[in-house]
Amino acid sequence: MSTLLVKHAAILVTMDDRQREIADGGLFVRDGFIELVGPTSELPGTADEVLDLSGNILLPGLVNTHHHFYQTLTRAVPAAQDANLFNWLKTLYPIWARLTPEDIFISTQTALAELALSGCTTASDHLYLFPNGSKLDDEIAAAKEIGVRIQASRGSMSLGESQGGLPPDSVVDSEEHILQDSQRLIETYHQAEPGADVQIVLAPCSPFSVTGDLMRQSAALAREYGVHLHTHLAETQDEEAFCIEMFGHRPVAYMQEVDWIGEDVWFAHSVHVNQAEIDLYAQTGCGVAHCPSSNMRLASGIAPIREYMQAGVDVGLGVDGSASNDSSHLLGEARQAMLLARVRAGIEGASLSGEDAPPIMTAREALYLATRGGAAVLGRTDIGSLEPGKCADFFAIDLNCLDYAGALHDPVAATIFVQPVKANYTVVGGKVVVKEGQIATLDLPKLIEKHNQAAKRLLS
Repeated sequence: MSTLLVKHAAILVTMDDRQREIADGGLFVRDGFIELVGPTSELPGTADEVLDLSGNILLPGLVNTHHHFYQTLTRAVPAAQDANLFNWLKTLYPIWARLTPEDIFISTQTALAELALSGCTTASDHLYLFPNGSKLDDEIAAAKEIGVRIQASRGSMSLGESQGGLPPDSVVDSEEHILQDSQRLIETYHQAEPGADVQIVLAPCSPFSVTGDLMRQSAALAREYGVHLHTHLAETQDEEAFCIEMFGHRPVAYMQEVDWIGEDVWFAHSVHVNQAEIDLYAQTGCGVAHCPSSNMRLASGIAPIREYMQAGVDVGLGVDGSASNDSSHLLGEARQAMLLARVRAGIEGASLSGEDAPPIMTAREALYLATRGGAAVLGRTDIGSLEPGKCADFFAIDLNCLDYAGALHDPVAATIFVQPVKANYTVVGGKVVVKEGQIATLDLPKLIEKHNQAAKRLLS
């Protein structure tokens, strides 16, 4: 048994049901789980390890609900810089077809290092193409080395261009192999217990890259094993037109037809939905991974986040692929979510005033999406807040830095309003991943060198 005492945080933000903000706060941790939360004066005086966070704000670890780690290798590709989603994909598919198992390993560690430095402690990744012998196992092995929890999504594409799909036939797989490999991964890696470091998710890529039969069989397999389901949905108007032409339904109705509605399902984006579809999400428990930077980058639109929240839909944040965001800064994504929600409110309320104007998202609501909201979307009750029984997943920001000068009258709001900075500490299950602003679990300069070499090879 091991214990950790975290003490003297300037402000500790619990994000629990009481929404406490504790001055001179701290935690007492035993074997990776929080045992006590409160003012430092009320905690035990000693532990096996002591972490003094004087001058820092302490927050629950952020939860990333949608990513594509491998895309760190193809950031800012010139030919894809100014394309919408479908053209962006068509440009990048041939490049991604050159990926190797080592590329998957390196890109996973790069993405997770970037996420950890932004305060992220749990990340869901959607890996949906497996060229040249690549496997989801490569990603899982890389994540274990760095120490961030992952929801490893076994993505898939089976509907190639020759069958009316969007991806080239060179990057699609047979449905028989997809289902066999999905079962293998669940049986090999999935952890159902609290504090799980790895959970497997079944995640056919999108309505325009898999068949309805694969969607149905994936749903049946996931429910047999009790794992969650994830896919892209309603991201663009092009997708909506594709679904109507191909399946005779709007995207959400198509999900109903293939048994993809329920508490074990969450969708990335869900930008182009109507009120009836929002109500369906709320009634059936479907979650949404909101990816504001990616939606802006690809000109996809603005998701109706306020409407989701008012309806009671679980909403979390996702940085999305690092080739459609070109960054993996989750705290930055929370800021972007708040600002974009305010843009939407301003557009909708341009002719309204006073009580008739739509409410704007607050900084604390954005933090909620990045913590409790993300945990709810992933179906995890062991993360997302700092309270007894939860995982000891947290991060700290040094308030004594230039960026926070003049903002300390409300340091909680400052974490969102101020241009996002790197975490001073990030701790996952009581184990330090970021220490004094540096990744503690790997040689970052060496990783960056290898990553740049791999990226150069892919584009050569």
